[in-house]
Amino acid sequence: MIVVTRHHVALEQQEAFLSDARAAVALLAEKPGCVSVAIGRSVDEPDLILITSQWADVGSYRHALGAFDVKVGAVPLLSTAIHEASAFEVLHRNGPDGAIDFNSDFGGGEWALGRPAST
Repeated sequence: MIVVTRHHVALEQQEAFLSDARAAVALLAEKPGCVSVAIGRSVDEPDLILITSQWADVGSYRHALGAFDVKVGAVPLLSTAIHEASAFEVLHRNGPDGAIDFNSDFGGGEWALGRPAST
């Protein structure tokens, strides 16, 4: 599972935002099932900050958000995100282990969340 939040942050507020974002990312990265968390900035729109995280599964992500330290230290920052879809299931991945398709929880077909599709 991949989570993407985008935040409009004025350039003069970015130092404070990035300090808070680093603290939030550290909390998320400690949670079971967190694969990685990153902070980025758009090279085309410098006031657009991106926080991405990758999780083993949707349950790990939801449990992480429910943890007290995350509710206090990360959720307030994450709630400043642009209102849009932020959580995505992985349908295809290609990396050192090769290409893998996953089935979706939203329907049949050849795609299965968290499980490689049968070949």
